[in-house]
Amino acid sequence: MEIKPWLKQYPPEIPGTLDYKEGPVQEYLREAVREFPNKCAIHFMGKEVTYKELYEASLKVAVYLQSLGINKGDRVAIMLPNCPQSVISYYGILMAGGIVVQTNPLYMERELEYQMKDSGAKAIITMDLLFPRVSKIKGQTDLQHIIVTAIKDFLPFPKNLIYPFIQKKQYGIIVNVKHEGNNHLLTEILKQPVREPAEHEFNFEEDLALLQYTGGTTGFPKGVMLTHKNLVANAAMCQAWMYRCKRGEEVVLGILPFFHVYGMTTVLILSVMEGQKMVLLPKFDPETTLKTIQKQRPTLFPGAPTIYIGLLNHPDLQKYDLSSIDSCISGSAPLPVEIQQRFEELTGGKLVEGYGLTETSPVTHANFLWDKKRVAGSIGVPWPDTDAAIFSMETGEPLPPGEIGEIGVRGPQVMKGYWNRPEETAQVLKDGWLMTGDLGYMDEEGYFYIVDRKKDMIIAGGFNIYPREIEEVLYEHPAVQEVVVAGIPDPYRGETVKAYIVLKEGSEVTEAEMNEYARKHLAAYKVPRHYEFRSELPKTAVGKILRRALVDEEKQKNLEEEQKRA
Repeated sequence: MEIKPWLKQYPPEIPGTLDYKEGPVQEYLREAVREFPNKCAIHFMGKEVTYKELYEASLKVAVYLQSLGINKGDRVAIMLPNCPQSVISYYGILMAGGIVVQTNPLYMERELEYQMKDSGAKAIITMDLLFPRVSKIKGQTDLQHIIVTAIKDFLPFPKNLIYPFIQKKQYGIIVNVKHEGNNHLLTEILKQPVREPAEHEFNFEEDLALLQYTGGTTGFPKGVMLTHKNLVANAAMCQAWMYRCKRGEEVVLGILPFFHVYGMTTVLILSVMEGQKMVLLPKFDPETTLKTIQKQRPTLFPGAPTIYIGLLNHPDLQKYDLSSIDSCISGSAPLPVEIQQRFEELTGGKLVEGYGLTETSPVTHANFLWDKKRVAGSIGVPWPDTDAAIFSMETGEPLPPGEIGEIGVRGPQVMKGYWNRPEETAQVLKDGWLMTGDLGYMDEEGYFYIVDRKKDMIIAGGFNIYPREIEEVLYEHPAVQEVVVAGIPDPYRGETVKAYIVLKEGSEVTEAEMNEYARKHLAAYKVPRHYEFRSELPKTAVGKILRRALVDEEKQKNLEEEQKRA
């Protein structure tokens, strides 16, 4: 078998191997501020933050964290939407020598407590609205300090005055936190003078920059240990792939959340590495996004299929000028070909599919943006310095082109392992290869294709959802005897969550009651959209519930409905 046949597909502008600068992630912010001190680094709802302001604010956070006793290797969590504070916090934690723990702001107490306990985070930086949630679980974790900020803190006048009233109307609460004891206000921290934090010895290969939580076949989230080298390497690969982009001139639309590794690498890190302007939105809303594109003229737009679908289906789409968009790499879930074609026609830019995992920082494969052929339905070819192969599920041996097996990848972006989980690390890292759990094949030219997932993971709207976690919650309902959760096809989210439930004898519960129960214990995107009550569930001879049989049933139902419509 030919070694790395995909290298023949590379255009001359993309090298097969790269040189990596052996410095920490935050060093790129120091470089950007030297080169572009007065350039806008972040645009947020009308407020602009220059590279100098971003750098100085990050230094203040770093010094303050060290004054709280944060030392090299200590974990500090960020529980924020995309906003200037999330970028400042990220670089501030790294400058202090800490390890960032990205936390989804949608997490409820149960999920948050698990992650804080598992990571051993000593401090958390969060929103005023989330302060009550964090306070409730603090006593059960190692958290000593809560640093609080508010969206209004980085809004221009008069939005900063109006926003608290909007917030009260939307969420029904106003949270007032005082800068005292173990509670700290970011606004007070940023009043401190600019000083350099104490330095630490640094190891590019070994030092962790990030604990990024993912689920797994067990359904319990695991902390993926990503080193400075992992993140720098993946951002540099992205830089090489997008070779037509001009340093310091691009405008990047930051809708992908930074608590998702794809948004963090392609927007948060890469923008700073290249001296670009980030236009941040705290959440995806189609109309706000269309208005922002028209006004801010972003050239780069990393996204997920649900974002592109949401924009294309907006009733007033034709009113907006999206012609500034030049390049988009779609990740997180499979990209439908018709969406790719419609989006390219609309913008005149390029939209290609990529592939990766949290464990690979995240990107390993992508289609070419320019000059070279793109293959519909393919995740593209491996990135520079990235090796990929298909391994037999039976023998573990590499398979020739065209044969289906498990995709394995190796390269400088592959994680160090799972936090405090040596056994689970050993299950996926084998002889330098990361076994992805995804089934696929490679063609003769080196293009890769995904055919199925070994795992039972559901990808809904770009979010990874792990059935067992939802099952654990539903099993705690007093009326539930058996439950299995599966992903079923959904035209907008790609997949959506369905729960199949067998009730205890004599018990009665409605779909609405189950839904209300689930919403109390799970982030909104994990809550099942459909419930089906059954007298029994399909099982193997040894009593294991056959989730796959239920998924196949749904596919058959969909097929029959399509045939009826046809």
